[in-house]
Amino acid sequence: MKKPFISEEKLREAIKIYPTPFHLYDEKGIIENLEKLHAAFAWNPGYREYFAVKATPNPYLVKLLTDRGCGVDCSSYTELMIAESLGLSGDKIMFSSNVTPAKDFIYANALNGIINFDDITHIDFAAKLFKLPKKMSCRFNPGGYFEIANQIMDNPGDAKYGFTKDQIIEGFEKLMKYGVEEFGIHAFLASNTKTNDYYPTLAAQLFELAVELKEKTGAKISFVNLSGGVGIPYKPEEKENDIMAIGEGVREAYERILVPAGMDDVAIYTELGRFMLAPYGALVTTAIHEKNTYKHYIGLDACAANLMRPAMYDAYHHITVMGKEDAPCDHVYNVTGGLCENNDQFAKDRSLPKIDIGDIVYIHDTGAHGYSMGYNYNGKLRSAEILYTKEENFKLIRRAETPADYFSTFDFSDDFKDLAKK
Repeated sequence: MKKPFISEEKLREAIKIYPTPFHLYDEKGIIENLEKLHAAFAWNPGYREYFAVKATPNPYLVKLLTDRGCGVDCSSYTELMIAESLGLSGDKIMFSSNVTPAKDFIYANALNGIINFDDITHIDFAAKLFKLPKKMSCRFNPGGYFEIANQIMDNPGDAKYGFTKDQIIEGFEKLMKYGVEEFGIHAFLASNTKTNDYYPTLAAQLFELAVELKEKTGAKISFVNLSGGVGIPYKPEEKENDIMAIGEGVREAYERILVPAGMDDVAIYTELGRFMLAPYGALVTTAIHEKNTYKHYIGLDACAANLMRPAMYDAYHHITVMGKEDAPCDHVYNVTGGLCENNDQFAKDRSLPKIDIGDIVYIHDTGAHGYSMGYNYNGKLRSAEILYTKEENFKLIRRAETPADYFSTFDFSDDFKDLAKK
């Protein structure tokens, strides 16, 4: 059974200061998880985790990771702004985007970040904007289906990302003509995988490609970026990935493929978001309504604007009713928010303890792709983000939005600028 990382007593302390709903993050858990990741890849001297900022774009949380050796994976102008605000530049930034505006490429280059091209046409596009740097990367898409032990994990051939093999060979040759001297290879072939074999299988494919690229183009391959894709157990019955076994599997592929090819100086990079933060965040909300029609509904003060994954993907997030962890799950509820959309439901036909108005509902695993995917439909305001520190205190790391925030883009208007002041 999944357990909250905080007690009901401590949570009620937070609610006295910060009204629900809010996203809560576990500093101690985040740090310990990062230490395990570093230990898993300690065998590779050049290893670096580039935290996927898109997963949780809060500068406080990003700094928590970068202060402990991580870089950042950015995919937009504003994510690059977060990186710059933290004093990051150069090899601490990986810029991986697609359908990229010129200003984003220019900003990434101004920060001396490593630009990871998504398409062969982006090479000439960027070369018209600035002199290409000495180190660059390209994203590879092998096409077809990605399989592990005859099990289809995902369908890269249907994804919009990356170069074909022929294109990446041509792309490396083109980049060398532009003066690029060091190269990286990047790929993301499956999402939220729940197997220790994903990274090792992906690594083997990319290592073989690295050897081929070196042989065919003479390019110096300085790193292989495995991107993200290592999943977490959203459901209680799912098994947690073993990051130490994953790291060992990548090491075995490295020594089997790269070392004999004289490429034992290649650095391994990762860009984990979900694995880094999802289990260490929760959406804390309060039951405010109960409705009995054709089903039994519990209405929360949070909605899909606070956590979109269930509405968008029909994704499962485990729910704990605080103080009733050991009570029998003998009631079946649809747990909903208040948006004027029927898909605004955190759980459907979920067996839970009896929920009373005023109960605190703890929605697990929202530390990545939780707050970041929020929006303002129905004029809903986005919630606060709170850090539960390793000293067991609470630190506000993003305040809740106000109506003034919602209307702030009317500040230019004589007719409606007063709304931006309320």
